[in-house]
Amino acid sequence: MKFQRLFAIVKKEFIHVFRDWRSLYLSLAIPVILILLFGYALTLDLRKVPTVVWDQSKTLESRELLSLFSGSPYFSMTGFYDNYQDLQLALDRGTAMIAIVVPSNFAGKINAGKNVAIQIIGDGSDANTSRLAMGYASAIGMIYSSNITAKKMQFLGKSNLAQPVEMVSRAWYNSDLRSQNVIIPGIIAIVMVVIAAMLTSVTIAREWETGTMEQLISTPLKGPELIFGKVIPYFVIGMTDVAIAVSMGKWLFNVPIVGNAGLLFGMAAIFLTGALFWGMSLSIILKSQVLANQIAIVSGYLPTLILSGFVFAIENMPWPIQGITYFVPARYFIAILRGIYLKGIGLEILWLDALLLSIYAGIMILLANKKFKFKLE
Repeated sequence: MKFQRLFAIVKKEFIHVFRDWRSLYLSLAIPVILILLFGYALTLDLRKVPTVVWDQSKTLESRELLSLFSGSPYFSMTGFYDNYQDLQLALDRGTAMIAIVVPSNFAGKINAGKNVAIQIIGDGSDANTSRLAMGYASAIGMIYSSNITAKKMQFLGKSNLAQPVEMVSRAWYNSDLRSQNVIIPGIIAIVMVVIAAMLTSVTIAREWETGTMEQLISTPLKGPELIFGKVIPYFVIGMTDVAIAVSMGKWLFNVPIVGNAGLLFGMAAIFLTGALFWGMSLSIILKSQVLANQIAIVSGYLPTLILSGFVFAIENMPWPIQGITYFVPARYFIAILRGIYLKGIGLEILWLDALLLSIYAGIMILLANKKFKFKLE
């Protein structure tokens, strides 16, 4: 491989990139769009769940209970009704996700020291949110029950009963439990896969379709010089997109990098190399820009979104699907990103993920060169 010929291909590809300014702008706009879209729209935090109420008691005690819900950041009171039909209609229309029914004998049983049941109706069509909301509602009920017990103990002149077991929870690494702190690092992997699929999957195919590949083959140019020369400009664009994604995550969503930023960009470079050469391999094999681009997106974007642990926990997947995730490179890259972003750990713990990522990049480089040599013969 001669540097002069490699530099000539790099220069040629850069000229093409800047000439096709629409694709260049799109490649730089994609990380901005994805960060904004996923950062704001994809949130796992439970806030302001629309809640409707049927207070059959309408007493001081029931209002005290409902004040705990209205004062909570997890619930938003959107309506008060006096029959089940209106509650059901609100749930059917989607204007409410939780309905609370306080029985008419609520105050009487509370004052008599008897147990009383509060009905919580959840919209199970959104199972995850409904489960979380009903869990928070149960916790508020326990708080109200503890307050009633404490008042009675004070009225009787007794000290509060000590709890036999007290559990104190503490979250490490993401103490605020903000979903953006988990989602933003994963978006970097999504950005890189989309960029690689969009850019390198059409490079060689474009040469075949426009008829310029025969001219390149007739020159003293070697296969690796052509492949690396075409990848380098898109590698620069890809790393620029990584810098954009990291900067937006930090300044727009306040997601700090606890660990080594240099290690983050180093691992990103390895993952990007593998993704770019995978797109290059598809371009070499298929010789069609449209087909190569479509397959690159399907084989890169969808596994990264679904099977990498970005959105769905791998541990909750059926074991055959868990086995498939070991062949998804983004699984290891996202584990590295979250380790650096949230835990501040380094290669002393992440070495295996980094090694597997490097093996993936090496295999993709060898595959692209092998397939292209075959086409030149």
